[in-house]
Amino acid sequence: MDSYTPRTLGHPGGRKKTIGLSKKEYTKITGTIASVRRNRHDDAGALSDHDDYNDLDSNQGAGGNLERATGSAAKSSTRRSHTHGYAKQTRPSLQPDSSFIAETSFVRAPLNSRVVSSSSAVFPNHTEDSSANGGTYGSARTGSAKGKGKQHNGKMVSREPLDRFPLDIQEAMILEDLLFVLMGIEGTYITYHSEYSPEDDDPLLGIRFVVAPTLDSSLGDLVERIIPLGMYYTAIHAFIEQRSHLDFGLVNHALCAAIREMLRDYQTLLSQLEHAFNTSPSFSLQKLWFYVHPTVHTLSLIYQLILELATADGSEDNTSESSSTSEDEEEAARNEALGLGGAKLKAVLSEINQGGADVSSSGIAVKGGEVLAIIYERMQNMSGDPTACEIYGKLLREAEKPYVEMIRDWVSCGRLVDKYEEMMVKESKFIDRGILDVDYTDEYWERRYTLRDGSISPGSSKRHQAGIPMPRSVGGRMPGGACVPPLLESWKHKVLLAGKYLNVIRECGIELQIDKRYSNHVSMDDEKFYTFIQEAYSNANRTLLQLLIKDQQLIPRLRSFKRFFFLSQSSFLTHFLDLAATELRKPSKAVSTVKLQSLLELSLNTDDALLGDDALFRDDLRVVMADSGLYDFLLKVVTVTGVIKTEDAEEKEPVKEKEDKKAMQVIEALAFDYSVKFPLSLVISRKTILRYQLLFRFLLHLKHVEQALSAMWIEQKSYPWRTSLARFSFMSNVSSPSQTSLGVGTSSRTYSNPSSSSPSNNNAHGNPRSATPSGTPTTFSGPTSATTPAPTVQQSFPSEFHEWRLRVCILRARMLAVIQQILAFITFEVLDPNWRALERKLEHVETVDQLLRDHVDFLDTCLKESMLTSSKLLKACNKLIVVCQTFALYSASFTKSVNQALAAAMAYAESGINSEDVFVDPTRAKRWEVLTKFEMNFNHWFQVHLDCVQFYASSDNVSLLPLVVRLNSVKSA
Repeated sequence: MDSYTPRTLGHPGGRKKTIGLSKKEYTKITGTIASVRRNRHDDAGALSDHDDYNDLDSNQGAGGNLERATGSAAKSSTRRSHTHGYAKQTRPSLQPDSSFIAETSFVRAPLNSRVVSSSSAVFPNHTEDSSANGGTYGSARTGSAKGKGKQHNGKMVSREPLDRFPLDIQEAMILEDLLFVLMGIEGTYITYHSEYSPEDDDPLLGIRFVVAPTLDSSLGDLVERIIPLGMYYTAIHAFIEQRSHLDFGLVNHALCAAIREMLRDYQTLLSQLEHAFNTSPSFSLQKLWFYVHPTVHTLSLIYQLILELATADGSEDNTSESSSTSEDEEEAARNEALGLGGAKLKAVLSEINQGGADVSSSGIAVKGGEVLAIIYERMQNMSGDPTACEIYGKLLREAEKPYVEMIRDWVSCGRLVDKYEEMMVKESKFIDRGILDVDYTDEYWERRYTLRDGSISPGSSKRHQAGIPMPRSVGGRMPGGACVPPLLESWKHKVLLAGKYLNVIRECGIELQIDKRYSNHVSMDDEKFYTFIQEAYSNANRTLLQLLIKDQQLIPRLRSFKRFFFLSQSSFLTHFLDLAATELRKPSKAVSTVKLQSLLELSLNTDDALLGDDALFRDDLRVVMADSGLYDFLLKVVTVTGVIKTEDAEEKEPVKEKEDKKAMQVIEALAFDYSVKFPLSLVISRKTILRYQLLFRFLLHLKHVEQALSAMWIEQKSYPWRTSLARFSFMSNVSSPSQTSLGVGTSSRTYSNPSSSSPSNNNAHGNPRSATPSGTPTTFSGPTSATTPAPTVQQSFPSEFHEWRLRVCILRARMLAVIQQILAFITFEVLDPNWRALERKLEHVETVDQLLRDHVDFLDTCLKESMLTSSKLLKACNKLIVVCQTFALYSASFTKSVNQALAAAMAYAESGINSEDVFVDPTRAKRWEVLTKFEMNFNHWFQVHLDCVQFYASSDNVSLLPLVVRLNSVKSA
């Protein structure tokens, strides 16, 4: 009879919600079919069958052999007999053949489920005789541990032991059973194992079959070789049923489809064997073994694969054992009273657990790349077996099709379609390009699309990512989609970057088309697949680089940053500082940002040096106020540690914060910001703009101090500072107590913090400024001034006053020289060379990631060489610049002291000369005290700064050597 397999029509609208029967229903139906096959009989032919059996029994009782009695015709009839083998073959007119039943679901109902239309009747007399002669196999099975028995019309039925039949009859019976067992259905003499339980046993392990012990040993050896096919088939069938669940993803679905196709060939073989069994008298157990022998090895390979897939997550089904052992009687009674106990509830919970995805404690099922990795590893481990390589290779090629399709869409169009999280690339949908305006960590580029295994692209600043799943075992595979297939391990970064580049292009509204040359499926073991990835990666790089550099004018944008933030042509800034001089003296919280923005636009519009691209991008520049001072912010960044603070440190911290809450001036908080749109915001991100702002604020501070010292020089060219003192040569002073307290004329001085007793603590705008680092006494060995010694006790007023004015001018000149040397070093020795190196790199850049890396490296190098990444250099440089800035703020105070001294001298000269009256300068003590403290502070911090620069120049920052030379030239001048 030709085999027929009904096919279920596909539903284009989607998958049915219920694809078949439940597990319990399936077990019940298969058991019913087996029972009906063994016990069903036709009432109309019962009497005829009984007579035939009596004739056969009388022949056997006379000692006749069945083969000798019936001849060759009886042999053929016996081959086609039914399960018990007692009756002759019934006539087709009385019992029509209905060997096959229709199937509603392939997954639930095995193909070719054979149901015998009639069965031999059970005869009590024969059963009683058999029982009297000895215990039967049926009676032994009836008393099994599971309490299973064969029933007919509600009564237990025993079976004749096989050793009571001739060898040919035994072979015919076993052949009949084997055809059912090979489809996973229990036979008459080949039955389920006594310990098998459909509710408790794992279906993925398969159903174990045992053969009746009374079978002849010559047949038993072959049967034992064949019956593992039943276990393989039931396990593979259960695997297909379970992994067809949506939660297991497309790769598992493709794998199940490939295994199902192999089972279809297996079922075709069974149909052919059944046809040979029903039609050919020469069909024997040896021939059956000959035909199924290759299939045993094939199904065993698939069985081993599904076992590894089922146990790859390390989960064990110990729910029933743990629940039975952990509950005591009291807890069981309480649960029963609450309706939480009972076998029914446990069965429902077990069915729910088995119906869902089989996941481990990590919550990630074996799917996606992990499935491909397991198949590939098995194929490599069994490379010496040609059949295994062929089987696993075919399964791998079929299972990888959805995975390859996802990769092709990703690297060709930048579109990630991964509904079940199977692919190596992960998308963080909560991160979109809208956060680029406030993102200081580059989350959009570095975390929008990442690899699930947490590996970082070479050169990336990220070294750790959250949300990475733990491996299945220590040093083992990553779970689910986080596991990269071994064939793609060396290509995963290119796959990630190609899709990221194209995704940026798609975000800009540019549609991309898939390369038609690779529209057909290409396997992972094909060289064309990796050629396709390389070409897609190169094309994505080339397309995005062209978009950034040419279409978005990246190079002109960076040049405008150099112009506005690095002050390459700072005429607009000088004009802006002059226009905003009044606003710059206000506290940062009281200033009008709108007014400063209008003054900046005015200075930019009136600057004739702004030509070409700089004029186009000046509208993107705007004024902002920083929340903290430059040096405070940098010190927080460079001194971040993971050390837990002590109680003393926690008590001192509020005091320090209170001191830091002093109002900042506008010049200390002023910064420029730049508006950049997508996709340029990927290169010029908030993180890079912050680096530009730090460098700009440092340059602005130096520029402001330089401008203040230059304004002081202009003020010192006025009349009070340049007037001749020849007419006051007759005047002379006597010693003053203040001179002795100052330690004038000594080369080593001990002084206290001038903020406690000196007017230098208050600047011209009423803001307190400290010229020394702390309130502790500081000792400094060095010359009292740069050129001349301190005045003597008996010295004429003109000589002393002239010396004081000269030392003020010399100190101003030294401060100005130091500031100008630092400013020149940063602009000419740091920024310009590094900028030229960046331009050379941008001319030969090949990848977008290299472009991003080169840009960030350029800014980091500039920060390091500008002394903004070392806490010691920052503190020394800050103190030195603050001393110079405070000295410039005292310009008006110095001029006031000069006018007071000249006015007193003029009044003394006009009042007439009296030998008894001695001229006393009322401002002399204060003037010399302030000047001496400024000299001591400047000399101290200048030497500290020079020592720090020399130390770092000789250790880890060789680029500071030019600054050492420049500062030494100022010291020796």
